[in-house]
Amino acid sequence: MLNIVLVEPEIPNNTGNIGRLCVGTESRLHLIHPFGFVINDKNLKRSGLDYWVHLDVTEYPNVEEWIKNIPDLSRVFLMSSHAEKSYLETDFQDGDWLVFGKESVGLSKEVLERFDNHVTIPMSKLIRSFNIANSVAFVVGEAKRQIALKNL
Repeated sequence: MLNIVLVEPEIPNNTGNIGRLCVGTESRLHLIHPFGFVINDKNLKRSGLDYWVHLDVTEYPNVEEWIKNIPDLSRVFLMSSHAEKSYLETDFQDGDWLVFGKESVGLSKEVLERFDNHVTIPMSKLIRSFNIANSVAFVVGEAKRQIALKNL
């Protein structure tokens, strides 16, 4: 089971869509406070809260508390538009932690410095980044594909 981590998510629709993706891909969702919304916000409901009862979700008050729950820090992959290595060149395994930052600014320098594995999603230079829900879908899809191939 993959672990999808959203650090300080700001937009309820994105979090709702990612929650639905996690239910559909049997992935765990980890949410790190503070949020830019209330978890029962009507936009979150519209995007995915009807699936929330089926979602394996854990909330943490801060990054430090989340890190205490990671058994192997080498299996944490931080998504950053500044990374050089593509997620398509990464060897994912069942149980990996895929970490995404705030919609407005991504992951903080402090969080990035805590882990070695930084990966990016290749994109045109015409855009700064992809929508976070789309980014999660790209990376989860590739990770699930790799895991399925290993289990053949």
